[in-house]
Amino acid sequence: MAGIPTLTVQRRPLSGWGAPVKRAEDVVLVLLLLLFLAPILLLIALLVMIDSRGPVLFRQERYGFNNNRIVVYKFRSMHHDSNPDPAVPQARRNDPRVTRVGAIIRRASLDELPQLFNVLRGDMSLVGPRPHATAHNEKYAALINGYLARHRMKPGITGWAQVNGWRGATETTEQMRRRLEHDIYYIENWSLLLDIKVLLMTLPVVAHGDNAY
Repeated sequence: MAGIPTLTVQRRPLSGWGAPVKRAEDVVLVLLLLLFLAPILLLIALLVMIDSRGPVLFRQERYGFNNNRIVVYKFRSMHHDSNPDPAVPQARRNDPRVTRVGAIIRRASLDELPQLFNVLRGDMSLVGPRPHATAHNEKYAALINGYLARHRMKPGITGWAQVNGWRGATETTEQMRRRLEHDIYYIENWSLLLDIKVLLMTLPVVAHGDNAY
């Protein structure tokens, strides 16, 4: 610029037409999914209500785009606790907190379906870095350099990390580091075709049920 060499240190994700294209993708696909999944959503809500006491939906505060806090919706899959542990322990295999219906819907990731409404609200996207509980976010932000870069894009219901084997609990800092690497790769290489690829890859990953407790 003005004869002075410049260097782009970090490119803004979804520049140009990227943001409106991704938003249009989210709205169109979510409306189609809600139309198709409405009976399943109602059935799961009824089963959750019958299986154990407590609200049908579980609301949890998490960090979203630009590190802003959002409220994420899920079907309640654990026994209702009026005084939950603020550390938010991640679910483990045979976790006693998980209900009978909860175990089924968690394994198939059906507990995540209410996040379709988060996408419609604009808090989330169908594809993007998975939002972590605030306690986990703050923990790993202090341990991993560059961790907060994953908030340069809206969080997603599914993501590049999840379809590449980094779904479920992260028990070590190294596991979270590997998930972060995949999140950053997605952010830096986003395209409509990559989103479609992730969505198609999500189907067999969910069907297989690995690392979902």
